[in-house]
Order: sequence, then structure tokens, then C-alpha cells
Amino acid sequence: MIPDTIIKSQLKHTLDKTDFKIGRKYEGKVRDNYILDGKRLIITTDRISAFDRVLCSIPFKGQVLNQTSSFWFEKTKDVVKNHVIEVPDENMMLVKECKPYPVEMVVRGYITGVTTTSAWYSYEKGIRNFCGNIMPEGMKKNQKFEKPIITPSTKAEHGLHDESISGEEIIKRGLMEEKTYRLMERAALALFDFGAKLVAKNNLILVDTKYEFGSLNGELVLIDEVHTPDSSRYWIKDTYKELFSEGKEPQKLDKEYVRQWLASKNFIGQGQIPKIPNEVKVEAAKRYITAYEMVTGEEFNAKEGDVLGRIEARLKLR
Repeated sequence: MIPDTIIKSQLKHTLDKTDFKIGRKYEGKVRDNYILDGKRLIITTDRISAFDRVLCSIPFKGQVLNQTSSFWFEKTKDVVKNHVIEVPDENMMLVKECKPYPVEMVVRGYITGVTTTSAWYSYEKGIRNFCGNIMPEGMKKNQKFEKPIITPSTKAEHGLHDESISGEEIIKRGLMEEKTYRLMERAALALFDFGAKLVAKNNLILVDTKYEFGSLNGELVLIDEVHTPDSSRYWIKDTYKELFSEGKEPQKLDKEYVRQWLASKNFIGQGQIPKIPNEVKVEAAKRYITAYEMVTGEEFNAKEGDVLGRIEARLKLR
């Protein structure tokens, strides 16, 4: 783990946004996309979002996400093709431009969560058919499913909320052709199985995650991000069984820390975002870096200093 002093020093160099005069820009919650001729430049900023709101910037977060995705795109390229061309910078990825499908594939290995879109929230309300998956009676929070389930979600317009939906409803509404959707289902389950087995060697449980796919020359292609601390939930493996048997929450390795801090300030998405102190940002950065090192099994090489200036310099060399 890198020293706190380095993380604190990086607070003044976080990558909050970019505004390069190249291609056509699309700004997501975390990533700035520049659409070029048949390609897309994705710059992962240090912005962090929760409750569908962009909150602040966390030192090294963009590097963690970009390099985690890069790790997984390389590891899973034989499971399903992906859009990566090259990774020219720690915060940047050049990819093939694909036509994204209007559905996110959410794969869940355990019943958990606190938001209104979580499987546990629905289960507590007495719902037993969740996105086409029949859940048995008597399940407890954080319990493992007999086998992973897929709970797809529509991609809402900017500022609106996604909708959990069944595969059958996706096909019925004409959001996707059945043949393509079934291919996407199989790819999502294969990716989840591969990821879960790999991180188990590093004392982690891949609890749930989301995948996005697109079409490139008629082929199904994995896009966006893969198994990052933003898109996935991880628990510590060797303490899970004991904590579960005692009815306690598992040890977590995701951005739940920031959500819980906000909730302690009575913020769950509405109203003015509380000012997030530097000590919370530093702790969040440490958790992201720990996640990178545990997930990949590699040491995190923090690129200190002016992130925006570094990216600008690399773009000029291209």
C-alpha cells in the first residue's frame, strides 16, 4: 500500500474533468468519452458517484478503474471478444467504436444489497420472482444463490433511473433480438464464472457485477468496464462463512464506505451533497487501491502529479 502522504499530496492533482478538442465528447458520471473515426478514446477521471450523483474526486481512482479493466479485458479476451485497441495511459483506453446494446447484464452470485434495485430489497418485500428468477423461501441476506442469476437492467436516459427487467420482457418489448440476448446471457455467466474463480485465489468473493456489450461487425463484444470496484461487489473470502453464520455483514471491498458516510449525514441522493472531507477521500482512495491489488494480485504503481497534464502530453505525441 502506498503511503497516506502520497495520497494526500495527490488531492490537488485529481482528474476532475477533461475538455480536449478532439472528436465528439460524451461525458458519463466517471468517464469522458471522445468519439473519433471508428474509435473511441475513454478517459477515466477520478470522479466518484453514488445515489446517481457525482460527488467529488478521489486520488488515483481513475487509474485504479482503468488499469483494473485493462487487466480483466486481457484476461477474458478468450472468453468473449472486447473493444480494446490499446491502453496509452494509466487513465486512458483507446477502443473500437461499437454499437452498445440498450441493456446491462447484472449477474448476482449472492442475495444482498440495500438499494431499491437490489435482490434483497425485493426479497424482503415478499417478491419471489425477481427479473424472471424464482427465489426460494427462507433465504437470508448475503446468502449464496444455488447458481448465479442474471437480473438485466435497461439503460436509462441521462438523469433517469435504470429499470430491472427480465430477459423475456426484453425480448417481448423488442429491445433485443432473442438470439443476441441469449448469446449475451451465456457470455455474462461465463465472464462471471471466470472472474469468480480467479479472485477466489486472492481471498475474494465476486458477489455481483454488471457487464455491458455492444455489436462490432455483427459480433458480440464486451465494452465499458470489467470487474472494477465501481461495477462489482467484492467480499473477503476467508471471513465470509463465519460472519454469515453469526448474522453479521461480510467484510467488503467496494465503494460502500463512501455511501455509508453520506448516509450518516442523511444524504441518500436528494438535496445538496455534503462536503466530503479530505480524510474520507484519502480512506476511499486506500480502499480503491487495496481493491486493485487484491483483485489483480499486482502491486499498484501510483502515477503521482498532474494527471491532466500527463494525458495532454501523451495525446500530443499521438
